[in-house]
Amino acid sequence: MSFQVKASDSLRGVRYEIRGSLAHRAHEMQRRGYEIIPLNIGNPGPFGFHTPENMRLAIIENLQASEGYCHQKGIFPAREAVVMQQQDRGIMGVTAEHVFMGNGVSELIDLSLRALLDHGDEVLVPSPDYPLWTASVTLNRGKAVHYPCPPELGFQPDLQALSRLVTPRTRAIVVINPNNPTGAVYSRETLQAIVRLAEKHGFIVLADEIYDQMTYDGAESIPLATLVNDTVCATFSGLSKIYRACGYRVGWVSFSGNKENAGGYLEGMDLLASLRLCSNVPGQWAVQTALGGFQSIRDLVRPGGRLYESRRALIDAVAASRYLLMTPPAGAMYAFIGVDPQLIPGFDDQEFALELLEKKHVLIAPGTSFNTSYRNYFRVTNLPDAATLTDVFRRIEDVLDGVAVKGPTGVVQKSG
Repeated sequence: MSFQVKASDSLRGVRYEIRGSLAHRAHEMQRRGYEIIPLNIGNPGPFGFHTPENMRLAIIENLQASEGYCHQKGIFPAREAVVMQQQDRGIMGVTAEHVFMGNGVSELIDLSLRALLDHGDEVLVPSPDYPLWTASVTLNRGKAVHYPCPPELGFQPDLQALSRLVTPRTRAIVVINPNNPTGAVYSRETLQAIVRLAEKHGFIVLADEIYDQMTYDGAESIPLATLVNDTVCATFSGLSKIYRACGYRVGWVSFSGNKENAGGYLEGMDLLASLRLCSNVPGQWAVQTALGGFQSIRDLVRPGGRLYESRRALIDAVAASRYLLMTPPAGAMYAFIGVDPQLIPGFDDQEFALELLEKKHVLIAPGTSFNTSYRNYFRVTNLPDAATLTDVFRRIEDVLDGVAVKGPTGVVQKSG
């Protein structure tokens, strides 16, 4: 007797194209011997970035103390290091009891939404967004309501449009700053307006600040929790990006603001943390060393630094392109790049990404992967060195030349 095992209905509408069909195709090509340049994901290790040595030593020295489960919220030195960092940034009233360690920020996003949402509750999520946020809202029975951060505003939130999306079912707003995928860094005035909206309507603020120290040319990343008083603010961060330790899978969330009215929610977080027993213990020993030690990221993002110069090469390549347009990223490790619709009408980001992979062996993330309504953008990471990125954009320009001639439907266009 044969039968089909179907996927859960809860997966309908859940997407993560960063590691979707294009990434699967790239993996197949690599197995056949092709060298693929993976610009689809912010993974520093393959591009020669290394975790600071003192973090590795901290793990090694504490391996013997890592063989059993730890407290469900995490080891005390790691949580206390997060508290000290928050205090240094002007965020008061946070103790180690308000900090949860997780297997990366990804796990904590899921737990924080699972503890919060009932069926049909709404969460305001930026568009473009990091798609895990939309997916996690959906998986936890909620509805992701996307507020626009359009290209014409430099990917800053459209505050008027945002305010119109609030309903009695709104439970939270997600703020990704510095932003993934666009690299936008929000102004103090924008953040204050978002906080006022949340406090007025009584929903909580979920601040994704995993790229908080990764800014360029004087852009200031303002900790959102410093502005929140009359509602709860959950600040998410971790070791993956600033400290180039993606594989350690160490993230944290700290709760600040008006916690007195959120006792039940925090108890729910504690219950969910207990159900998974604890997060990866060895990696947690690197947190205190990372946060309290030399911040090597600063050398990487200043002029002459590896990330800064790669970003410069990316900006120069887009400026030299006939087809491309971009708001220069002020933070993070990505650029969200548009194709001029007047030069290539009907451009399709998915078709272009597949053609670029098949013909030029470059893997990018189509813009619609980030829950946009428009199809003429794509995201790349600036983790490769400047020379590699310059070569990548030559390949991109070659493919765009071909798309411009034949059109997105494959029909050869008449030349002028």
